Amino acid sequence: MKFNMGCGQNPREGYVNVDASPEASADEVWDLEVTPWPWADDCAGEICFIHSLEHMGGDPKVFLKIMQEIYRIGRPGCQVMIVVPHPRHDHFIGDPTHVRPITPPTLNLFNRELNERWRREGAANTPLALYLGVDFKLVHQRAVLDREVRARLDRGELTYDQIPEMIRSQYNVISELRMVLEVRKTATA
Repeated sequence: MKFNMGCGQNPREGYVNVDASPEASADEVWDLEVTPWPWADDCAGEICFIHSLEHMGGDPKVFLKIMQEIYRIGRPGCQVMIVVPHPRHDHFIGDPTHVRPITPPTLNLFNRELNERWRREGAANTPLALYLGVDFKLVHQRAVLDREVRARLDRGELTYDQIPEMIRSQYNVISELRMVLEVRKTATA
């Protein structure tokens, strides 16, 4: 099965489109903040959260339960595609329904291998994979430049070397983050 979680008005063909709102273009109406989810363990080969995960889990306990549910329904090797607005962009800041920034460092907290390394090194990172019994690997990440920044780069007003410092110090440089997690678990018999 493939899931498009928090589909809103953007269903994807070939996916089970899920949303909490009856007005959405959903195949199944379900509030993803309510756990456990109604799907079987290891049933998903792909899960998408396209501009939806940042709307969920304002309460950290709820967000952690969502991550556990993603892991539970994902079969070994399941790809979890997450597309979110960058937390320092007006697209994120301007929407009062955005309750949580989602970034690569956030997602790495759910990586068991990294958690174990951090524990050995005495790092202060919260080892959420170990605490929650999950294991995700961030296998892809891409930052999408804001349209105006891209235009300035194309016109030669900026160089690629300037972009990293701009990302660290300015707003509205990156418009969205596109990330893919892989569910890591031993295949069940």
